[in-house]
Amino acid sequence: MAKEPKLEHSDLAGEFTDDGVTVLVDIFRPAGTNGDWKMEVVTQHEDLIEWEAPFATDREAFDEFLATVAREGIRTFLEEEDPSVH
Repeated sequence: MAKEPKLEHSDLAGEFTDDGVTVLVDIFRPAGTNGDWKMEVVTQHEDLIEWEAPFATDREAFDEFLATVAREGIRTFLEEEDPSVH
């Protein structure tokens, strides 16, 4: 059985609450690398929303999350029937 790679999590990752809704924003990359960052959002119902495109920096990833919340509202993460990909 292959080992899962260790991940480095951004200091910007964590819980985010807006409009009475809390989600977990996870921004990560393989540990010990300067690779691109990936971002996922986990809802209160454990739905997983993934961004397909990687980000050059963790700040770019978090700014994209904030822009999505500003543009569509945090409830956009709750309204999907199936887990979505951004």
